[in-house]
Amino acid sequence: MFVQPFLRFAALLAAPLLAQSIPVTEHTLSNGMRVLLVERHQRPSVACGWVVRAGSANERPGTTGIAHLFEHMMFKGTRTLGTRDAARDAELNRLQDLLQAQIRRELDTLRERLRRGEIADMNDPAVRSPRHQDLLRDFERLATEQRALLEKNELVQIYTRAGATELNADTTSDRTYFHVTVPANRLELWAWLESDRLLNPVFREFYTERDVVMEERRQRVDATAIGVFEERYRSLIWQAHPYHWPIIGWPSDIAQVTREQAQEFFATYYAPNNISAVLVGDFRSRDALAMMERYFGRIPANPAGVPPIVTTEPPQPAPTRLLAEADTGAEVVITFKAVSGLHRDAPALEVLAALLGGQTGRLNRALVRARRSATDVMAWNKGLKYAGTFVVFGVPAGEDRSPEVEAQLLEEIARIQREGVTERELRKVKNRFQMGAFKRLEDDAVLANALAEAEGAGTYRDLLEEPRWLEAVTAADVQRVARKYLVKESMNTLVYSRKSAPAREGK
Repeated sequence: MFVQPFLRFAALLAAPLLAQSIPVTEHTLSNGMRVLLVERHQRPSVACGWVVRAGSANERPGTTGIAHLFEHMMFKGTRTLGTRDAARDAELNRLQDLLQAQIRRELDTLRERLRRGEIADMNDPAVRSPRHQDLLRDFERLATEQRALLEKNELVQIYTRAGATELNADTTSDRTYFHVTVPANRLELWAWLESDRLLNPVFREFYTERDVVMEERRQRVDATAIGVFEERYRSLIWQAHPYHWPIIGWPSDIAQVTREQAQEFFATYYAPNNISAVLVGDFRSRDALAMMERYFGRIPANPAGVPPIVTTEPPQPAPTRLLAEADTGAEVVITFKAVSGLHRDAPALEVLAALLGGQTGRLNRALVRARRSATDVMAWNKGLKYAGTFVVFGVPAGEDRSPEVEAQLLEEIARIQREGVTERELRKVKNRFQMGAFKRLEDDAVLANALAEAEGAGTYRDLLEEPRWLEAVTAADVQRVARKYLVKESMNTLVYSRKSAPAREGK
């Protein structure tokens, strides 16, 4: 399986995993939660994680960014953790919800005025009504009172005092993953803390956390040289599939998502029968399974299950092109529509990317070393859960050399389509996969992450099968997928050029 760049890295780990018969113990709790255990007693710690099979692709228009928002909210405490007065905290949440409902009605009015051209910016404080201003002041008063009751970052502090490391979470289009490494004698603490997060969430500081995410978006997207262009390019590649909106969400959606919508998302996707937990490290499987049932087994399942994503991307009828002038150097990015990481052609595309990319790949030899038209080149296959892309990338060795680099990137692809690849090249790439695997297999956290990533897209068995699938790829397979997927109709090109400096006054 070749899902996400991370799992592509994980694929490198998989060859020795199979060769060494990684002893994965698989179990399903009474509420449907899957548990994967790998006992390894090299060091007295356990890499722990749980993956929710929901990411930005599971959102809908109007609530984009909610999956990523949950990555934040799950660190805001529970009924047990995070506040000195749980009863007053709950009452403050209720009062905030009531005020926010009234604020949304004010926003509805502003949105209508914006539509009629009566105002230019509904976020301009000057256009708010006196009632709107009063509601905002009342809300800030409640938020201030709630902040005074907080035991800030209590979850992080407990883990830190216990000697845990690598506490974090991340969200992709297809899944959300929460992970930490704990000392072996603190595994039960992990089980209690994480099951409490799932069983007793309160979504504390929900509305103020939306502002935190908005600031994150501003820093990562809006205030960067190419952030908005990358978002535009993504929506150019994907026409119908939910992959076309950004993982962090659109600003208008982030600003107005409600706690009620969050609770609905949580009830649907954060149910144990949509989650897999992974433990890798120093424990006894029998004891660990009993512990998992004791803590995580108390979380009720969602009997309705999760709704399927039914939208499939229609065939792309013609190539697309985005020319972006930005405060950055020249770059050429060519993205072809390809296949999901679970597709039978994904291994051949992965090998094709390795043949083209890397320091010894064809693109580097041709564009960087021989012709010196580019200073950097890359190629990668990005197999997502429901679809995928194949990308070639080049940094021209001069602002005016982008057309030359674009033509040469395509020329190298055409050469493989026309002439194929040699057995020597193929063997070299397969050896590289295995070399990377032997170097990285020792890390418990990396293995746990790889297993969780596989569970997020399919099952861990797909990950264990990867070495066999890679080894089975032939030179003819590589030529076939190059001819089938890297075609003009599925091509989306992004060309960056440096934005011209504004003319000086009087010149």
